[in-house]
Amino acid sequence: MLSRLKKLKVTRKRRVFRNRKKLKGTKDKPRLSVNKSNKNLHVQLIDDENSCTLAAVGTNSKEFKKEKKSKKAAALLGKKIAMLAKEKKIETVIFDRGRYKYHGLLAELANAARSEGLKF
Repeated sequence: MLSRLKKLKVTRKRRVFRNRKKLKGTKDKPRLSVNKSNKNLHVQLIDDENSCTLAAVGTNSKEFKKEKKSKKAAALLGKKIAMLAKEKKIETVIFDRGRYKYHGLLAELANAARSEGLKF
C-alpha cells in the first residue's frame, strides 16, 4: 500500500517537471500557474527569472467566498487574473497547467482569461 502511494507521488512530480521544464516565465511574459486542491482553485502570475509572484488570486479570497471549486468560479478567476495582469501592463503569459489535464475547470479558466484579452 505504501509503495503504491509513493509511486503515485513520484509519477505526479515527474508529470509536473515534464511540463515545467519547457516553461519559463519572465517579467514581460510571466507564467500563469494553476493549482487545484480538493476545495479551492488558485492562480498565480510568476516571474521565474526573479523568483517572485506578480499577482495571485484564489477561490479562498474574500470576493470568492460564496464560490467554491466550480466552472463558474474558474471563469471568474480567469477574468480576475486577466484584470490583474492588465493592471501590471502584462499582455501575454505562458499557461502552466501543472499536472492537470487541460479540460473542465482549467479550460474554463483559460477561456475566461482569453476573453478578457490575455494572450497565450
